[in-house]
Amino acid sequence: MMRVVEGEVPEKAKAGLKPTLAAQNYFLACSCYPENDVEVVLPEAGLGKLEARVTSVEYLNGDILGIRLKPSRLFEYKAGQFINLFKDEITARCYSLASVPALDEELFLNVRKVPSGLVSGWVFSSLKVGDAITISEASGDCFYVPGNSEQDILLIATGSGLAPLYGIIRDALLSGHQGKFSLYHGSYNTDGFYLVEELRRLAQTHPNFNYVPCISEGEAKAGYAPRMVLDIALADNPDLSGWRVFLCGNPNMVNTAKQQTFFAGASMRDIFADPF
Repeated sequence: MMRVVEGEVPEKAKAGLKPTLAAQNYFLACSCYPENDVEVVLPEAGLGKLEARVTSVEYLNGDILGIRLKPSRLFEYKAGQFINLFKDEITARCYSLASVPALDEELFLNVRKVPSGLVSGWVFSSLKVGDAITISEASGDCFYVPGNSEQDILLIATGSGLAPLYGIIRDALLSGHQGKFSLYHGSYNTDGFYLVEELRRLAQTHPNFNYVPCISEGEAKAGYAPRMVLDIALADNPDLSGWRVFLCGNPNMVNTAKQQTFFAGASMRDIFADPF
């Protein structure tokens, strides 16, 4: 697999790839016969860096900060992709983009505080409005691709895995997606949830969107489903044939969910995962 950076390759060279890869100009070199000159790079080609300014820092819950950034130049991305946030020249971590290019003027990150985390600790203790920081260009293939607007979509997240899904949902609704959206967000207790009111407003204004916050421990509360998020999502949607699936968050949950949603009928081509 390679990626086109200048020129075009025949569409048949993208046959079999996930639509998110094709949308980023990836193709299969073994089946590509270019009709004109093209410039290509390997998939692992490095991402460029740029400066961004911090415009907002706010607590979304006790362990997650919402960071808004204004890039120093034109910044192209798709909602749900990720960027590298640099503490210094060699210390960086990946954070998913919860913002939507057509809706948000700034980039929106959800940074969870990790015990002894080199970057998250710095973000929580030192980052402030007005700071200039270094970020990378966007990457990743967990995002919404327009088309097949009647397709139902299942989204499952734990913790700050909500970030890319929040962007994906708003991007798909903006694109006029007509199929059913079902978002299941898991946490140990109610303290772990965030963007709850925003998601409930989306559910009120879009009849095809359903938001289910799931509590895995403690007593059940009104408006929250008790049990593990994956169990609830599959119990509510046992047949996923023809569905598109997005999975983000805890790696154990994501890996198990990839298997279980496949066994429930979803095609591997339609399952998009971002474990972290």
